[in-house]
Amino acid sequence: PIHYNSCGKYDVTVNSYKIRGNILKIKMDYKESCGYCAEIWNYYLIEVNKDTKDMKTKVSFHAIKKEKCDNDTSIKKPIIYLYPIEETKVEVTLSNSNLLTTSYPKYHDNWKVTAYPDGTLIDENGRKYYGLYWEGKNHKKGIKEEGFVVKGDETVPFLEEKLEILGLTEKEANEFIIYWLPVLEKNHYNYYYFETLEEMNQYMNVSITPKPDTIIRITMNYKPLKEKIEVKEQTLSTVERKGFTVVEWGGSEIK
Repeated sequence: PIHYNSCGKYDVTVNSYKIRGNILKIKMDYKESCGYCAEIWNYYLIEVNKDTKDMKTKVSFHAIKKEKCDNDTSIKKPIIYLYPIEETKVEVTLSNSNLLTTSYPKYHDNWKVTAYPDGTLIDENGRKYYGLYWEGKNHKKGIKEEGFVVKGDETVPFLEEKLEILGLTEKEANEFIIYWLPVLEKNHYNYYYFETLEEMNQYMNVSITPKPDTIIRITMNYKPLKEKIEVKEQTLSTVERKGFTVVEWGGSEIK
């Protein structure tokens, strides 16, 4: 299959140009990190030392395809913690289960567990878990006007601060950081954007019975950067934990 992508900032370049008589001939490359890219229109300013008002332009395009595409735009390691105020039988249902690529315990229509205040979960077969795990495919996203840009070696203090604001306990934040740190700290910079609850629900809504008093869902989108870029700092909101609390965290790389 042909993987077609809209062109990014650096995907269309002028390969060469030359003037023959009153004709300006331009060769351009279209390329993308995965598959092909093309755009409807764009402006390019090419300075030439030619004093003429009737110059004609001929443009040829060369499409460059990356043979092996990394289409992994999946959301990684969403794990759901359940903290009822007393022993409770809980049913958890994912809205778009057709997008699931893996789950543990295995997801079939829903998860049914007995949950305890310390977060322990026991399934119908008596097996014990500390969370419900899933991953999903085709989580499309891109760099937004807001977010955060952080040096790779400043990953830990950044995540500790932001995850506390978002409502994770130290134990939950530890698990989050331990999972993502090897991926993030090796990069020169990382761009981060934490999805809103509405954005997460649109992709994969989570229905829980009985209804929890508090829901904290965190999806961290990130993109490795070689150089720092400027973005508006994202405003994060704190959710107060009270009553039956459900916590979910995960993340995904922006391709």
